[in-house]
Order: sequence, then structure tokens, then C-alpha cells
Amino acid sequence: MIFTRIRRGWSAAPGVLVLGCAAAVLATGTVATTTASAMSESPGPRTGTGTGTTNATPTPTRTAATAGLDAVEQRSVSGSIVSVTLVADLDAKGVADRLEKAGIDAAQVRYGVRAHRVVYRTRGLRGEPTTASQLVAVPKNGKRALQTVSWLHGTTVYRGDVASVNEQSTDRAAVLLFASTGRAVSAPDYLGLGEGPGIHPYGHPQATVTASVDALRAARATVRRKQRVLDRNVLVSGFSQGGPATMMVGRALQRGADPYFRLGALAPIAGPFDLSGFEAAAADDEVVRSSLYLAYFATAWDRMYGLYDTPGQAFRAPYDKTVESLFDGDHRASEIAAALPATSKELFTPEFLDTVRSPRGKLRRQLEALDTTCDWRPEVPVHLYHAKGDKDVAFENARHCERQLTANGAAHRLTDVGDVDHNGTVRKALPLVIRQFDTAP
Repeated sequence: MIFTRIRRGWSAAPGVLVLGCAAAVLATGTVATTTASAMSESPGPRTGTGTGTTNATPTPTRTAATAGLDAVEQRSVSGSIVSVTLVADLDAKGVADRLEKAGIDAAQVRYGVRAHRVVYRTRGLRGEPTTASQLVAVPKNGKRALQTVSWLHGTTVYRGDVASVNEQSTDRAAVLLFASTGRAVSAPDYLGLGEGPGIHPYGHPQATVTASVDALRAARATVRRKQRVLDRNVLVSGFSQGGPATMMVGRALQRGADPYFRLGALAPIAGPFDLSGFEAAAADDEVVRSSLYLAYFATAWDRMYGLYDTPGQAFRAPYDKTVESLFDGDHRASEIAAALPATSKELFTPEFLDTVRSPRGKLRRQLEALDTTCDWRPEVPVHLYHAKGDKDVAFENARHCERQLTANGAAHRLTDVGDVDHNGTVRKALPLVIRQFDTAP
């Protein structure tokens, strides 16, 4: 019977194709004591200066625990630093070259950027201690006080494709752009990606928000070591999966998730705000790469919530024997796509597809949390960015968010960035988000 089995369990033990699907309320961290001596930076391979770049390792590697936490950090597990590794050191021309290579307008670049991969402590699905990684970037402008940006990435199936690891990722380019305009950036990899242990709990609201808020705490501790200060108001933006995550992290900050940070602005890009509608469209093969999207959703949510008793209830033979192992974080999107049929109709059983089209019970309740990420009243303006040419996440998702914001009396705008595809949407939107953030207090 589909959607009745108790979950088999989720391992949280320590252990580039960007897609668009579900996303990130808040788990509070427990207080504990950590030990430390002086914090040091371990340079990444081929650290460069000037117009050069630092190449991140092709796959994540574990780094040694970092010492030197101050008294506050020693008392707090959530957000305390485990390690800091330099992964990029670019002058302004180096940043502009990188953005142009990624297809992003580099006209707003003003400063060079230094970026570090930071491993920090956070909490897992049940509040258990774990670690996660992020990219923390700062401008090389000598300014002590910096505006704070939280950048939340889109759907990523391979743990090595996140900004803290993959030098060529669009998310790395986005972080460099924000930092080159004079801002500090915290770009969490979420749980189970980058150097985080276990498997990514795709679409789990609490885990996404907790990892993102703890990333901000760790970013603040990181820049403080360089005698720099993060502004309390956080400018939150994210793409695809990161669109709903933007709204959830913003809601958590507005409700006091952290005693220091506050919500400063919201700029979600091409988010699947109607996740029920998105998954139903994937079941009907109305989404580009529908079988891959829906398979990621099905395997991740089965691990978290128990969607089926056996893989054969959801997947047709012979895929029922292989699909779950593909989504372990260690397979690239290209490998997974090659191993799956092109359509959901070929991959899934008719019963499973019907259940996705008309969810009930537990599935309906879990989806509701991700269908209502805009159903609140932000105290700051919300600027939505989407493209009518997007065939992965339909433009109607932005309208869905708009309707909820309107019903709550929230100030908001929606900008159509044109006839571009899903990944083209973020490239077009990023310079517009910079202009929006330039007007933020």
C-alpha cells in the first residue's frame, strides 16, 4: 500500500546540472561545549591571487577540525565552526571573467573576492548534532561592516555540485557576484551535500531552514575572525528549490529564529511554490526532465516519510532495483539521467502516478507545507523573479506565490525576465536582484 509504511530511516551519521523542485520551520539548536585553540585557514588546492582562481576539489573531502572558538562559540553547537578552507581569491577582473564565463552580466562587479568553504555544526532531521558546509565570501574592499546575503541554491543531486565545492557552478558565480558588490555572502549547501554527511533530505522544511540559519551564524563567526562585522538585516535570495527556501528562511528570521539576525529583503527566483502542482505536472510528463525530478522527490520523501512499502510499488521493473541507489548524493545528474527513462510514464507505476496527481493523507499534509511558503506577511517587500519561458518550473508558480502574498496584505512585485529557460532565469535575474539589494536599508 503506497504512503502507509513507516520510514526506513535516515542516516545522519558523519560520513552540473541544477534542477528545480521542492525546498526548504525552524529547529532550535541545543547548547553544548566545544573545545578550541587558534583558528587557521587550510588553503585549498592551487590557491591563486590576482586574476587567478582557486580550483575546488572535484569531489568533497573532509577537513580537520578548526580550533580557536571564542567563549560564545564554545557554548553553542549550532553554527559553531569546524573548519575553514580557502577556495577562491580573485581580483575584480578575475570575478568578472568568471561571471562572463557563466553567462552572467559582470557590469556590477566592483571588488575582488575571497571565499572560504566553512564546515559548521548544525542539527539533523530529529535535532541530532551533525555538520554541514557552506561557501562564505567577502569583498576585498577593506570595509569592516558588510551587508549580509543568504544565497539558497536550487535542486542538486550530486554533493560535489554545490557552491562550496564546484568552482564552475552557477551558484559559485552567484556568490562571487554578490560579494563583488561589497556584500558578505553565506551560501549553505544544506544537509547531506558538499562536505555534509549522509544523504540530502530533499524538500524537508525544518532541515533546510535550520541549516541555513546556522550557516549565517557560522558566517558571522568566520568574518569576525578577520575583524569584520555582518549587518543584522539579511538579504535573502535563492533559485528554484531555493525560491521556497528563501521564503521559509525569511519567515524564520522575521519570527526571531536567531537573536542577532533579522530579515532585510526577499528575492526568490523561479521557485516551485506550488509543489503539489509541480509534482502532478511531472507525473504527467509536462516538465522537462520529469522522470528525474519525480524520482528524486519519491526516493527522498520515502526515506523521510515512508511513501511506499517496497520500491516496486512506485517504480516499474527493472528500475525498482536501481533507482534508490542512484540518489545517494554520489551520482552526477548526467549519470542518473542516463540510467532513467525519459518519461515518468515509463519509470513509475500507474498507481504511484495517480497518487502524486491526487495526494491524500500523509502526502497531502507534507506537501501543504511546501505549497504555502508564501502564505504569510513579510515585513519587507518581496520581489519575485521568474521567466515565462521556463519549462522546468512553470511561471504559474510565481502567480501562486503572488496570490498568497496578496491575501496576506504583503508588499510584492513580480518581474518576468523573458523568454529564457530555467537556468537562464537565474542568470538574467541575478543583476536585477543586485539592484534590488542596492536599495535595501
